[in-house]
Amino acid sequence: MKFGKEFKQQKVPEWIEAYMDYNGLKRILHKIKQSKLLEEPPTPSRISQQRLSLYRPFSDLNLRSSSDDESTDDVENQVIAVETVRQDDTREVYNTNFLMSPRQSEVTFFEKLDEELNKVNTFYRDKVEEVIEEATSINKQMNALIALRIKVEQPDINKCHIQRIIATDSGSIESSNINSPSRVSLGPLDVLDRVKINNTLESPMSTIRSVLNDSKDKDLRFKKEELKEAESRMKVVFIEFYRKLHLLKHYSYVNILAFSKIMKKYEKIALRRAAMSYMKIVDDSYIGSCDEVTLLLDRVEGSFIKYFANSNRREGMKLLRPKRKKEKHRVTFFSGFFSGCSIALLIAAILLIQTRKVMSKQEHTMYMENVFPLYSLYAYIILHMLLYAGNIYFWKRCRINYPFIFGFKQGTELSYQDVFLVSSGVTVVTLSTFLLHVHMKLDSVHSIYEKYIELVPLILLILLLLIFFCPFNILYKSSRFFLIKSLFHCICAPLYKVSLADFFLADQLTSQIQAMRCLEFYICYYGMRWYQKEQKCHTMDLYNVFYIIVAIIPYWIRFLQCVRRLVEEKDWVHLINGSRYLLTIIAVVFRTVFELKMKKTWKVLALMTSIASIMFNTYWDIVVDWGLLQRKSNNLFLRDKLSVRHTSVYFVVMVLDVMLRLTWLQLILKFNLHYLKGTAISSLFSCLEIFRRGVWMFFRLENEHLNNVGKYRAFKSVPLPFSYHEEEEEEDEEDEKDD
Repeated sequence: MKFGKEFKQQKVPEWIEAYMDYNGLKRILHKIKQSKLLEEPPTPSRISQQRLSLYRPFSDLNLRSSSDDESTDDVENQVIAVETVRQDDTREVYNTNFLMSPRQSEVTFFEKLDEELNKVNTFYRDKVEEVIEEATSINKQMNALIALRIKVEQPDINKCHIQRIIATDSGSIESSNINSPSRVSLGPLDVLDRVKINNTLESPMSTIRSVLNDSKDKDLRFKKEELKEAESRMKVVFIEFYRKLHLLKHYSYVNILAFSKIMKKYEKIALRRAAMSYMKIVDDSYIGSCDEVTLLLDRVEGSFIKYFANSNRREGMKLLRPKRKKEKHRVTFFSGFFSGCSIALLIAAILLIQTRKVMSKQEHTMYMENVFPLYSLYAYIILHMLLYAGNIYFWKRCRINYPFIFGFKQGTELSYQDVFLVSSGVTVVTLSTFLLHVHMKLDSVHSIYEKYIELVPLILLILLLLIFFCPFNILYKSSRFFLIKSLFHCICAPLYKVSLADFFLADQLTSQIQAMRCLEFYICYYGMRWYQKEQKCHTMDLYNVFYIIVAIIPYWIRFLQCVRRLVEEKDWVHLINGSRYLLTIIAVVFRTVFELKMKKTWKVLALMTSIASIMFNTYWDIVVDWGLLQRKSNNLFLRDKLSVRHTSVYFVVMVLDVMLRLTWLQLILKFNLHYLKGTAISSLFSCLEIFRRGVWMFFRLENEHLNNVGKYRAFKSVPLPFSYHEEEEEEDEEDEKDD
C-alpha cells in the first residue's frame, strides 16, 4: 500500500484538518517534475545509468571514505537553511531560505512545507498543554479517591497513623502520579474536608434529588457504594485519558513520517539534497522533541495497574488497550447463506399463497387479515436493520466516526456485516415460521389443534424477546444491552441525561409507529382469543384509544428529551425543537381520529395540522439536522464541508425527504391506489417512512461528525467523581469579575 493511502487511513477522523497536507505537497512536487522536464534536456535512461554505475571504482566497503564523502556532499550540496523565529517564550515559527537559485515551484513547495510544519506544531502543542492540565486535574481526583478509599476501608484508623503510612509510602505514590507530586503528602483526610461528590444526574433518583435540593453536588457519606461509584468513574477517566495520549503519540509519529516521506520524494524529483537538513529541524521542533506524552503514557499505565488492577499488568493493559474487533469470515459466510435462504423462503411463501388461493377463499380472508399485522411487525424491524447496515457501510466509506458519536465501547461496535447477519437471520426465522403457520392452518381447518396453531406467531415473538434480553455473553451481548439501556432511557425521559444515542433512538422510534401498533394488536388478538373469538380489535373503544396513544408515545419521548436538554443546556433551540414534536403529536392525533371516524371535520383538522407539521419537520431535517441550505457556503445551497463527493446526492435526498414527508397526506386525502386497500396502504407508507428515516440517519450523523471535526472533538467528556471547594470559589470569583 502506498504511504498516501496508509497515511489517510491512520488519521483520527476528527483531526483530519490538523494533519500535514501530504497530498497537497505531492501535487506541488508533480509541478516541479513537470517544469523540470520542460527545462532540462533528455537524460539517459535509468537502465543505462545503472549500467554506467557498475563501471565506477568500488569503495562500498570502505566505511571511513564513504562517510567522509557523504558529509562533504552534504555540505557542498546544501540548498536550504531553515530559520527559526520565536514568537514568544514557548512557540516558534519556521521559514526556509534557499542557498541556491530555486525554481518558483520549489519556493512554493517549501512555503507550503513550512506552513504545514507550523500547523502541526501548533496543534500538537495545544493538545499537549490540554493533557498536562487534565493530568493535574486527575492527580487531584486520585488524591480524593485514595483518601476516600482509606476512610471507607479503614474507618477507625487515626490521622497520625495515616500520616505515617503516607510518609513511608510517599515515594511509591508520587512515582505513580501522572504529572507531578501533589497534595498526597498533606494527608488524605485533609483532602476529604474540601471535596464533594459530583452528581452527574445519570439516574432517575439523582435527577429527582437535584430538582428537590437544587444542588448538583452532595457531601461525602463514606459508604462503600460511594467508593465503588467513584472508582468506576475514575477507571473510565483513565481509559479515555490513556486513549487520548495514545492518539497524540500516533499523531506525532505519522506526521514526522509524512515529512520524511515527502522530503525523500523532493530529493528524488528535484535531485537536490535537502531532506537531512529539513528533517533535523523537524526532529528538533516541538512535535519531534516533546516527550511529555510518552512520559504521561508510562505513568498512566503504572497508576492504573497499581490502583485499579491490583498490580496485575496483564489485566490492567487489557482494560487500557481493548483489542480491536476483527472481521470474521464466518459472519460473511452465514450472511450470504441466510440471504439465500430468505429469498428462497419468500418465493415459497408467495407460491403457497397463490397455489392454495388463500386470498380468494372467504373462510381464510379474516385469518389473513389477522396474520398480516402479526408478521408485518418483523418486516418493519428487518427493513430498519438493513438500512442501518447500509448506513454503517457508507459511514465507514466516508470516514464518519460513528462508534465515537454513538458512544460505543471500543471493540464492541457492530460492523455492517454483523447487522446484516442479524437481519437476515431474523428474516429466515420469521419466514420459516410464517410458512409453517400458514401451512398448518390451511391443513387443519376445524381441527381440534386450530387453537394451538394460532399461538405460533406469539411463540415466535416470545422467542425473539428472550434472545434480545438474554443475559449470557452470546449474540452480540454488548450491543444488545447498549440498545436496551438507550431504550430504557427513552422510556424514562426526562429522568435520564440525554445522550446522542438516546435521542437518536427516539427519532428512530417515530418511524416505527406501525410496528408499535402491531405489538398492541398482539395484545388485543391473543387477549380476545379466550373470550370473544369473532370480535375485531378496531370495534373496541379501548383499543382505539390506545391506538392513538401508541402513535404519540415516540414524539412525546422526544418532547420530554428536548425539555431536559433545555433545562440543562439553556439553549432555546431545544424549545423550538420540542414545539415541533408537540405540533406533530397534534397532527398524528387528528390524522388517527379521522382514520377511525372518517368525518369531514376531522379531515380538515388533520389536513391543516399535517401540512404545518410536514413543513416544520422538513425545514428542520434539511436546515438543522443536516446543516444544508446555508447561504454563505462554498458549495451552493449546501454547506462548506461535505463527506460525499458528488454534491448532486444532497439535492436528491432533499427532494426525496420532501416527497416522502408528503406521502402521509395519502392517509387523509385517500387517493385511489389500485390493488392497495386497508392495511396494505398504511404498511406501504410505513415502509417509506422507515426508508426516509434511514436516509435521514446518514446525513444527520454526517453533520454531527463534521461539527466534531470543526471543533477537533475526538474524545467523549467523562464526568469526574469529585469537586473541590476552592474550584467552586474560583468559578464564583470569575463570574463576579465578568459581571
